[in-house]
Amino acid sequence: MAKIISLFFFETTNPRISFIEYRCTLTMLRQAKEDRTLKENLMLASSTAFVSGVINVAGVVAFLAFTSNITGHVANLARHMVEQNLREIMVFVLWLLLFFSGAFTSNFIIRSLEYKSRYRAHATPIVIEIIILLLVAVYGQHFYDETRTEREVVIGAMLFAMGLQNSLVSNISGGLIKTSHLTGLFTDLGSEVAEWLHPATQKTEVVRNKIFIRLTILTFYIIGGIAGGYLFDRFDFLIFYFVPVILLTILYYDLSPLALHKLSKLFGKGSN
Repeated sequence: MAKIISLFFFETTNPRISFIEYRCTLTMLRQAKEDRTLKENLMLASSTAFVSGVINVAGVVAFLAFTSNITGHVANLARHMVEQNLREIMVFVLWLLLFFSGAFTSNFIIRSLEYKSRYRAHATPIVIEIIILLLVAVYGQHFYDETRTEREVVIGAMLFAMGLQNSLVSNISGGLIKTSHLTGLFTDLGSEVAEWLHPATQKTEVVRNKIFIRLTILTFYIIGGIAGGYLFDRFDFLIFYFVPVILLTILYYDLSPLALHKLSKLFGKGSN
């Protein structure tokens, strides 16, 4: 775990590389999956897993429903089909379709825009997610009357937003990062730890890095869940203004080194 933490801080063994030059090489959204470093994947995994944890627990507290994954919804859909509850069947089918639509929309946007700008392609789904969460915050704070239909609509909107995010991070990382599918995460983590510890297999850097990433997702998802429950109890729907701030930080992270680089060139010219 100490190795994971150390990777989040500036480290370079080359004294000729300035902080600005080093910072310009680190991105969360601009790098393609085959060019990404461990640190870039850890930063993306930690920030998006934290968001998923916050939204999921806040959704459970506010609406008594999971809002960052659909495993439980599939089970409930099957139960209502057995009980022949037509309205509930329609609601759960709609929720599943909204999560699917979010994933579809995210990947469609990426494929449509990446030939122009990889950053724009990856940033657009996050912008849409921010808009949806801000609408949830405004509606929840000022208009929400806790009716059944309102609850179902808001949950659907949040599932669409989480479908966007899950598809985005999976696409960026080449399927390595999925920030809300903890069942799959524990399955992968168990397999990779077994591979790492087994005496007949080689302890490769690839397997080690995967374990680091899985542990990071799990850790920050739990931290996000604790924060989501605590903050919703204290601030109610205001918490949904907090989550977009984290997403805006992700967007800004890739832009800030470009600004730093331009400033360094400007001041460099001024000093000559």
